[in-house]
Amino acid sequence: MTTTPSLEPDLMNPALIADPYGGFGQLREEGPVLRGRGMDGSPTWYVSRYDDVRAVLSDPRFVTSATAVPGGAKSDMRETMLEMLGIGPELGIYLTGSILNADGPDHHRLRKLVSRAFTVRRIGELRPRVEAIAASLLDAFTDPTDLVTALDYPLPITVICELVGVPEADRPKWREWGQELMAINPATASGVLRAMADNVQALIEERRARPSDDLLSALIRRHADEDDQLTDIELVTMVFTLVMAGHETTAHLIGNGARALLTHPDQLDLLRVDPSLWPGAVAELMRFCGPVLITGMRYATEDLDVAGVRVEQGDAVQTVLVSANFDPREYDDPQQLDVTRRPSGRGDGHVGFGHGAHYCLGAALARQEGEVALRSLFERYPDLALATAEPEWVPVPGMRRLARLPVRLG
Repeated sequence: MTTTPSLEPDLMNPALIADPYGGFGQLREEGPVLRGRGMDGSPTWYVSRYDDVRAVLSDPRFVTSATAVPGGAKSDMRETMLEMLGIGPELGIYLTGSILNADGPDHHRLRKLVSRAFTVRRIGELRPRVEAIAASLLDAFTDPTDLVTALDYPLPITVICELVGVPEADRPKWREWGQELMAINPATASGVLRAMADNVQALIEERRARPSDDLLSALIRRHADEDDQLTDIELVTMVFTLVMAGHETTAHLIGNGARALLTHPDQLDLLRVDPSLWPGAVAELMRFCGPVLITGMRYATEDLDVAGVRVEQGDAVQTVLVSANFDPREYDDPQQLDVTRRPSGRGDGHVGFGHGAHYCLGAALARQEGEVALRSLFERYPDLALATAEPEWVPVPGMRRLARLPVRLG
C-alpha cells in the first residue's frame, strides 16, 4: 500500500525548491518510497531514506538509460526535457550520451578512459597548483566582495580547465554556458549547447594538430585506439561532461560551505583551533549543504521491491540525497553542523557524491578544492563576515545554488 503524502514529491513544486531540507525531510518521514512527478511531469518514485538510497544506487537492476530497460522504460525524462527545451537529437546526444547516462560495460569503458586523471595520487599532485590558484584569487579580493564570482566559480573552473586542456581565454564562456544550461530556458538552451559543442570540436582539432600534456590530448590518443573505440561524439561529450561536472557542483560546495561556517561560528572556531579537522569538515559540509539534492533518473529493469514498495519494470526512480543525508536513522542530531562528525564506517559517511557504480568520478578533486578554498579563505581573512543576512538562492530544482554571497573582509 503506497502512502499519500501531504506534500507531493514533485521537483517543480515551489515549496520543495524553496525549502528542500524541510520539504524532502517531511516526505522522508511520511514514507521511504513515495509516488510523485519528475521535472517533466512524468510519474516517478522518490526514495528518500539513507539505507534505501544506497541500496538503489548500488543495485544493477536500476539503470540510468531508459533504453537499457527491456522493452523500454514507461517514460524517458531526458528525452522529454530535450523536447521541452527545443534541443534536437543531433545536439541532445551530448547530454544523453555522456558517461553519466551509460550503464554496464559501456559505463565501465568510458569511466576507465578518464579515471587515471582522478586518482587520489594524481589529485594529491595537483594540490600545490590548487593552492596557488586559490591564493591568487584571494589576493584580488576587494571589500566587500561576492564570493560566488570572486572564488567559488573561478577556482574549480580554472582547475578543471587546466586539467582537461581548455584554454584560459575560453573559461569565462564555459561559466556562462553552465549557468545558462542550469537555468533550463527553452529560448537559449539549444544555442548554448551548440556553442559548447562547436567550442569542443575546435579544441579537439587544435589538440590533434598540437598535442599537449593534458587530459584532452590523452583522450585523443585513446580515440585512435581501436580497442577503446572512443567515437567522435563520445570524445566531444566526455570533454563537455568533465568541464561542466568539474566546476558547477564544486563551486556551490564552496559557496554553500562558506555560508554554513559563517552562520555556525562555533564550528568555524573549532577549525581555527585545530586545522587538522578540515578534511572531515568538508565531508560534513557535503552532507549538510551539498549542492546536489537529487540524483539523475534511474529505471527499473524488472519488477522489484524497494523498502516494501513494489516498483515495476520500466518505472522511473529518483533517490533524494538531501533527505538521506539528514536521515535520523543514520545520523545523530542530523540537523546540527558538526565538523568533528566522522563516518560510521560506510565510505564518505554521506551520499552527497552518490554511491555505487556512478559514484562521482571527481569526488577526490572536489574534496580537495573545497578544503583548499575554505581553509585558505578563513585563514587569509579571519574577520570575514556575511554582508547580508538573507541568502539569495537560485530557484533550480534538484540543486542548492547561491546566486550571490556578499561578504565583508573585516
